[in-house]
Amino acid sequence: EGRLCHRVVDGLCGREPPCRSDYSTTWSLEEWLQLLDFLTSLFRLAVGNDIPDEEVSGAGGANHSHADAVLSVLRGRWEEIRRALLDRTSSISSATLQDFDWQLKLALSSDKISSLNTPLLSLCLDVRENGALRPITMELNREEVSTLISSLEAANKVVLQLK
Repeated sequence: EGRLCHRVVDGLCGREPPCRSDYSTTWSLEEWLQLLDFLTSLFRLAVGNDIPDEEVSGAGGANHSHADAVLSVLRGRWEEIRRALLDRTSSISSATLQDFDWQLKLALSSDKISSLNTPLLSLCLDVRENGALRPITMELNREEVSTLISSLEAANKVVLQLK
C-alpha cells in the first residue's frame, strides 16, 4: 500500500508512475484506473487545499491500514507534492496581466443585417511576457463574455487550491 502511494506521488511529481503489470493480479483494469485517479486526486486536493489528516483518513471510506499508508506518504512527501503542483501551475504560462481596459458597445447593424442591436464588449489587455509588454484586444458578445468569466473563475479556483 505504501509502495503504491509512493509510486503515485512519483507520477504526480513527474517521475515514473506505478506500473499496472505489478498489480494486475490484485485489481482489474477498471479498478486500477479508478484507484490511480482516486489517489492522485486525493494527494492533489490534500496538499492544494491543506486538508487536515482526519479528513484525508475518512476520504473514500478507506479502512484504517490504507488510511495510515496514505497519511504516512502524504506527511513524508507533502513539500515535494506542493512544489510539483506549483511548478505545473507556473509552467502553464509565464505571462502576467499588467492592466486592462474595457468598453461596452452596441452594434446596431452589420454589412449582412440592417438591424442587429447586439451588445459587444471591447476588452484590451496589457500582458507582460518575458519582460515585454504586449497589448491584446478582443471583441466579445454576451455568450463569449460569459464563457470568459467562467474560465477565469475556474482558473482562480485552481490557483487558490495551490496556495
